Amino acid sequence: MTSSRSGLSVFRHRDFRRYFLSRFFATFALQVVSVAVGWQVYDLTGDALALGLIGLVQFLPALCLFLVTGAVADRYSRRLIVGVCAIVGMACALSLVVLAVPGWFMLWVTYAVLLIFGVMRAFLNPALQSLAPNLVPSEDLASAIAWTSSSTKTAQIVGPVAGGLLYALGAYMPYSVAAAFFAFASLMVFAIAKPAPRVNSSAPNWSSITAGFRYILSERILLGAISLDLFAVLLGGAVALMPIFARDVLDLGPSALGLLRGAPAIGAIATAVILAMHPIQAHAGLWMYAGVVIFGLMTILFGLSTAPWLSIAALVVMGAADMISVYVRSSLIALWTPDELRGRVNAVNQVFIGASNELGAFRAGSMAAAIGAVPAVLVGGIGTFVVAVSWMCLFPKLRRVSSLAAQVR
Repeated sequence: MTSSRSGLSVFRHRDFRRYFLSRFFATFALQVVSVAVGWQVYDLTGDALALGLIGLVQFLPALCLFLVTGAVADRYSRRLIVGVCAIVGMACALSLVVLAVPGWFMLWVTYAVLLIFGVMRAFLNPALQSLAPNLVPSEDLASAIAWTSSSTKTAQIVGPVAGGLLYALGAYMPYSVAAAFFAFASLMVFAIAKPAPRVNSSAPNWSSITAGFRYILSERILLGAISLDLFAVLLGGAVALMPIFARDVLDLGPSALGLLRGAPAIGAIATAVILAMHPIQAHAGLWMYAGVVIFGLMTILFGLSTAPWLSIAALVVMGAADMISVYVRSSLIALWTPDELRGRVNAVNQVFIGASNELGAFRAGSMAAAIGAVPAVLVGGIGTFVVAVSWMCLFPKLRRVSSLAAQVR
């Protein structure tokens, strides 16, 4: 992939700057809520399965609604969808503030709020992912992808650390800050100039609703890239078990939990900045496979480690490796997909991402409850390595992808 201008030129676009800030603060809020809820639930219940269910209830809406959310993102204003979703996120965070009042915590109500949170995210992500290509010219799109990934990963560094520190001050604090950041994200996205409306006079039908899914199936390279991420992180993801590792394996507290959660993002953001300034120009497919292999190996190392410094180092390298995979996959989706299909394609991709994260959290939590946290992580890391090798054989076209920019549509 080549870049016709410097990696910073994308910030000359006012609307992209506002989008960048909105995405950062919304992701920050999501991370703060995730860390706080995870620690609160495990602290009050001591149940690994209850911890895993947090991911499940947030993933189910994306799975059940992806045909609807993608079509909505392609038919209606993506800017409006993102803004409204941020307002809903603010309302959910305020509800969690109420549930954090001593004596008011109820597990089933917390799950209900997280379910609404999951519905919000189901509509937010396809619109958010599809909006960026509408704000910059095609020559700046590759840089925009890397910088938006950097924005997300930066929030994933600051968010978990802040969430842990704020939780130590009181369970209501992280939710209050998250609500404020959702409000700011909403203001930023509504400040983006209204784009020209997309003309779509045809009534929705089964063929149009499923167009994104059919497009992915027809593009073997996209199918391979998205499914590789699904199965690799589904097996290798250990994020849901961080409270267990922080308290029971590494003998740390809630503040250190934030450091563990943020460690992968440290490696990821450094890699994202490098990719923004120096995009991958050749052998993109091989870079993606290498990233997944390293991700699996670092997952195994994290599972074996009992030293906090080694665990954090493994997580940093894990995040760097994952960022390579995320960058290639995101570039393929944004650059190879026609704009009229981006919402539906991103909705399908969200299901794969959700399965690899939220459903992966349920997998990790349930396996940890059955065989222990350390064996659950080790089995997942080995599985990730096996998946990477298998996908190299199943999707040889993905392995041979070199330049990404040549496929801009």
